[in-house]
Amino acid sequence: MGKPTGFLEFTRELPGKKPVAERLQNYNEFTERFAEQELTKQAARCMNCGVPFCHSHTGCPLGNVIPEFNDAVYRKSWREAYDILTSTNNFPEFTGRICPAPCESACVLGINQPPVAIEEIEKHIIEIAFEKGFVQPRTPNVRTGKKVAVVGSGPAGLAAAAQLNYAGHLVTVFERDDAPGGLLRYGIPDFKLEKWTIDRRVEIMKQEGVEFKCNANVGVNVSINSLLREYNAIVLSGGSTKPRDLPVPGRDLKGVYFAMQFLKQQNKRNAKKDPLANAHIESNILPEEVKATGKNVVVIGGGDTGSDCVGTSNRHGAKTVTQFELMPKPPGARTTFMPWPTYPMLLKTSTSHDEGCERFWAIATKEFVGDGKGNLKALKIVDLEWKFSQDERPSGFVEVPGSERELPCELALLAMGFVHPQHEGMLDELETEYDERGNVKATERNYQTNIPKIFAAGDMRRGQSLVVWAISEGRECARKVDEFLMGSSVLETKDSSLLALSV
Repeated sequence: MGKPTGFLEFTRELPGKKPVAERLQNYNEFTERFAEQELTKQAARCMNCGVPFCHSHTGCPLGNVIPEFNDAVYRKSWREAYDILTSTNNFPEFTGRICPAPCESACVLGINQPPVAIEEIEKHIIEIAFEKGFVQPRTPNVRTGKKVAVVGSGPAGLAAAAQLNYAGHLVTVFERDDAPGGLLRYGIPDFKLEKWTIDRRVEIMKQEGVEFKCNANVGVNVSINSLLREYNAIVLSGGSTKPRDLPVPGRDLKGVYFAMQFLKQQNKRNAKKDPLANAHIESNILPEEVKATGKNVVVIGGGDTGSDCVGTSNRHGAKTVTQFELMPKPPGARTTFMPWPTYPMLLKTSTSHDEGCERFWAIATKEFVGDGKGNLKALKIVDLEWKFSQDERPSGFVEVPGSERELPCELALLAMGFVHPQHEGMLDELETEYDERGNVKATERNYQTNIPKIFAAGDMRRGQSLVVWAISEGRECARKVDEFLMGSSVLETKDSSLLALSV
């Protein structure tokens, strides 16, 4: 414990952000860095609790050993902090930027004070480690000769590939896009995660021995049968990529698009790449460029993806930006049915909302209204009245009589989440079994599909989830693949990482 009275002396603070007017002029990250003195103050707030819920199952899915790395930060023992953090997390530079931090919701200090700024501390540890040269390629001492294919290079695929490589296997990652990263690269906006962070990590993995094959769409231009013949095991980590649609009249009008189609185009522009590349062979790429400039934009969906659309639309110079949510407005603080340390479903205001956005809850879109020429000109919407169960959960709704109206809109972005991975192509060809939600069926016990040498991890297996869960899934799946190939595994479990650090 760095400072026993730290939580009494210091309050929670976060690094400053560049002014809205300045950050809307580009797509760069705008959160500043803590000075060393401020960073140690924030680490000093950690109480080294007897039962640290922050890295229990209610907090961090990775089991990050948070009190220990906070203590090391307070003592400015940067190498120790880095070693502790990376014992459980392959990519703190990603989670430190885009994780919603369930660890902070489970922080014991959060019972009656603002929680410890764990996410920011985590990001600072890894960036300091890079600056000081601690982050170096880790090559295995012995190669097993076993070959593993990882299909998909999002956080789950990257984590599985890194761990399997550490175990000594020969790992090849297949990515259908032109560069690794999955939704990290072509889903998360640059102002939240600049892509040099991905390139930096991928370069280290290449030096460690992981091979990356891009523009390799398994089931399209890469034969799944060739992978089955050539590799001893295959990890499916392609993510949950099938977006939830809104099948109401006018859905086919020009101006109604899925959020990821819109976001991917801008990320490609930022990378100085053609935003329409491969549009003729990939259904998720639009055949024309879409921008929000000068338009009334409505984002349908209240989650993080919707927030990303808000921030991107404001940077395009949209005339107005509005965000709808079907569900009722969440509370601003925990209720009796959201007890600590569970993750609370509270009202979340992002930096993109701060940049300019009008938000509405309990709104349903009845129709996309056209201008007679095939273009979107308005939305027909209606207010909803929600009913609640005894535990305050929404249990149904009715439309409010007389509330139906039209709202001017030339660009509607559907950001209502994802239903399951893409079945067409690779998965259907493999004849993998699906669960009741349409995800690849594989239990947490062994991550194995109905085809013995094929495993699944990440959103493809568990459904749409958090980046921290994707990394956790990749790590755990890698251990099961290692056991499958070798009979036992040299890779650590969450529990063994904690034990090694406590000795």
